[in-house]
Amino acid sequence: MKIPLLALLGLALASGAAAAPDGYNIAVVPKGTTNVYWKSIHAGALAAARELIAAGVPVRIIWKGPLREDDREQQVQVVENFMGRAVDGIVLAPLDSRALVAPVEEAVSAHIPVVIIDSGLESKAPASFIATDNREGGRIAARRLGGLLGARGRVIMLRYAVGSASTEAREQGFLEVMRDQFPGIDLLSTDQHAGATRDTARRVAENLLSRFGGEVTGIFASNESATSGMLLALRDAGLAGGKVAFVGFDSSETLDAALKSGDIQGLVVQNPFKMGYLGVQTIVAVLRGEKVPAMIDTGVGLATPENMNEPATNALLHPPTD
Repeated sequence: MKIPLLALLGLALASGAAAAPDGYNIAVVPKGTTNVYWKSIHAGALAAARELIAAGVPVRIIWKGPLREDDREQQVQVVENFMGRAVDGIVLAPLDSRALVAPVEEAVSAHIPVVIIDSGLESKAPASFIATDNREGGRIAARRLGGLLGARGRVIMLRYAVGSASTEAREQGFLEVMRDQFPGIDLLSTDQHAGATRDTARRVAENLLSRFGGEVTGIFASNESATSGMLLALRDAGLAGGKVAFVGFDSSETLDAALKSGDIQGLVVQNPFKMGYLGVQTIVAVLRGEKVPAMIDTGVGLATPENMNEPATNALLHPPTD
């Protein structure tokens, strides 16, 4: 999959400063390493490195992230360890918008530039921020769910985790549209967090359905693990298959199959491959002295049972992972 990034960014790498004599060592630090989403980001990073190498810019990708997507301390340690290894640049998807500020600012002070991807950081130190417009993604989910419900009903929103800027923006966007455009829809619960895994999400979802299952008519879950956990809970409760309208965020083999079967009526989807690709291209541009955009929007879309086989939607549902 080749993306015309150079034209998009206007980086003109071939005319920029020369590469470092031994090339660039670029650390790419995801929130986790097992989820298909992060595997696609890894694939994008490697694709960018291959293109740069072919253009005469030696690049080595060093991929390392925490084992769990809620282990802030380990991610901080990963970033600090990369500083000790004196990498040339860091591409980081921060687990927490505040907890990663100090190590990022320390890296930049040590002349190791940082590009942030996926989820925001409360700092001006990074050279660029490359991500989905997550607030718009939440708005898209709200419009889809509100339309499915005919603008009337009772809804649960399952959050992801405190401090995750990307999902918090989605949740804010969802609530914004629900409250402004769908006053006939009651919000039964909007303060529960799924946690970092499908299993933690399932337990929280089961508790929510135990409390509200007889009342709820619609549900939004704000990331892949929350959506997967809620899907299992709905099936166990006999509420899948459209009995409760369900819109989630992100894709996976399981979620795509549930979309096809009608257990999920909408998935807001990102472009993680493009995120990884642009992250590496952008950090190399910074190292070569090029001016880069402060923010790059990688796009967001909506997959439904009706459009999931269209080429553009299908590409987002099945991003490259190798």
